[in-house]
Amino acid sequence: MSAAWRDHGATIVAALIVLPVGGVVAYLLLVGRLGRRRAAAVVGLVAGTVPFLVMLFTPQPAPRSLALRPLRDVPSWFDGSWLTAAEQVGGNLLALAAVGAFLPVLWRPVATLPRIVLLAAVASAGIEAAQWVADVGRVSSVDDVLVNTLGAALAALATRPWWTDRKRDHETALISVA
Repeated sequence: MSAAWRDHGATIVAALIVLPVGGVVAYLLLVGRLGRRRAAAVVGLVAGTVPFLVMLFTPQPAPRSLALRPLRDVPSWFDGSWLTAAEQVGGNLLALAAVGAFLPVLWRPVATLPRIVLLAAVASAGIEAAQWVADVGRVSSVDDVLVNTLGAALAALATRPWWTDRKRDHETALISVA
């Protein structure tokens, strides 16, 4: 975690201190209006996305670069230490994982795996393009888009029972009202 801690230590510490307290407060404020599941999803989406966005747009002392050939950067992630590989793979898998995990709970139109994958791919491509335009000293890479999208898809699959249960909850509520 040397590079992650060096470059983003303040963001990591702030996230570890602020997000749990802010998450509880936000949950308590939202649970009455949205219900427990949706309130937890809002908190998870924000808490799981904002720190990564801050890290992704923190300027680095490097020139920006562009890598448009798929699967060319991934092998370079493993050229250094295993910590560097873990940071690259783990960070890219987690960058949009909260989107895949929680957005289907909040927004019914994306509650299918293909739509989540499409949304994650578009969001990741947008992030990479914005990094390039903002010239924050990062590599804007197709591989980042692929791995970010994979992370969102895996998180969606892991939480699918949670967001698909909404349909049963809704149907149960309709039956009990009738």
